[in-house]
Amino acid sequence: MTAYDYKTQNVCPTEIHFEIENGKLHNIRFNGGCPGNTAAVAKLAEGRNAEEVCKILKGNDCKGKGTSCADQLARAIEQVLNEEIS
Repeated sequence: MTAYDYKTQNVCPTEIHFEIENGKLHNIRFNGGCPGNTAAVAKLAEGRNAEEVCKILKGNDCKGKGTSCADQLARAIEQVLNEEIS
């Protein structure tokens, strides 16, 4: 299992930590943010295909910020997947 850390932008959580094994997301943790929201996102994404989660969450907006906790997770996943393809 490979662990990743992502510094967020324009959202309450400062970082997102997660692992990917065989294309599946595990151990998703947000540093900061609304505990109920971030815990729900993490639970819903746990064990799911990283590409599918990225497609579902990408573009989700919070209060007109152009991003959200969920969107930042999608961006983090997308960055990791793009690095693995290169």
